[in-house]
Amino acid sequence: MSDPYTLLGVSRSASEADIKSAYRKLAKELHPDRNKDNPQAAEKFSQVTQAYDLLSDKDKRGQFDRGEIDADGNPRMPFGNGGFGGGFGGGRPGGGFGGGGGQQGFGGAEDLDLSDLFEGLFGRGNSGMGGGMGGGGRGPQPGRRQPPPQKGADIRYRLAVAFTDAATRAKQRITLADGKTIDLALPEGVEDGTTMRLKGKGQAGPGGNGDGIVVVEVQPHHFFRRDGDDVRLDLPITLDEAVLGAKVKAPTVDGPVMLTVAPGSSSGKVLRLKGKGFSKKGGTRGDQLVTLEIHLPEDVADLAERLGDWRDTSNPRSGMGV
Repeated sequence: MSDPYTLLGVSRSASEADIKSAYRKLAKELHPDRNKDNPQAAEKFSQVTQAYDLLSDKDKRGQFDRGEIDADGNPRMPFGNGGFGGGFGGGRPGGGFGGGGGQQGFGGAEDLDLSDLFEGLFGRGNSGMGGGMGGGGRGPQPGRRQPPPQKGADIRYRLAVAFTDAATRAKQRITLADGKTIDLALPEGVEDGTTMRLKGKGQAGPGGNGDGIVVVEVQPHHFFRRDGDDVRLDLPITLDEAVLGAKVKAPTVDGPVMLTVAPGSSSGKVLRLKGKGFSKKGGTRGDQLVTLEIHLPEDVADLAERLGDWRDTSNPRSGMGV
């Protein structure tokens, strides 16, 4: 993959917000749904997504900036691009062959077996760097464990989920980097920031495909709000509904229901609707808590006339010491 900064069109000093903004702009332009007849756009979409996956991860970005991993997230070879002539500096500035002064030699590969490395470069019979190099490299030695082939890089996706869909665990359709779409079932207890792993939906590699990493972003709602596993709602009612009682229609994440307002209900009274909240781990759901709010008409002249000289002699503020 090309340099991730170049792919996203940002400088190496770009902030997280700049990187996120650049990715969103490119992802919108290159999304496969908008470029069905342009396979190059789908490939570029995959590349910018992989670039964002690397740069949005602080650890990976630091490793890339220090030269410890390449743009695909793979560890760099200790001798540059695999050749011997590049010197022993490794991928880290100041990284010497001896690793003195606290620096790790060979680009920070702390667990590197140097004896195995030199045997592979110069042959088993040579003692140190002074031995002859005519024998060349040797293939895998019998009985020696070889490292497993590396899997491809993971691809990270952001999945915006509507508030009501998150509460009811409605299936979500997502378009992958290769242009294919799948329907995802949200897990029990889903919340903002929940991570879902899609096995084998990442980049291809010698050891198999990496995974797709889906991060859920629950969108805010204009009148529902979350409180743990419960959903809260402020419900406006009229003065006559509060005084006389009424059956009123109230919204829930599952759709509207009829709610009974008892006669004499005050503003601030909370009614509970069982099982109308968010899903919990284990299959049950929280509740919806409805707070009544008495709304007076804009023109209260008629109401004042009906009240006449009547006054409420109780003191609703007595509990406040006034």
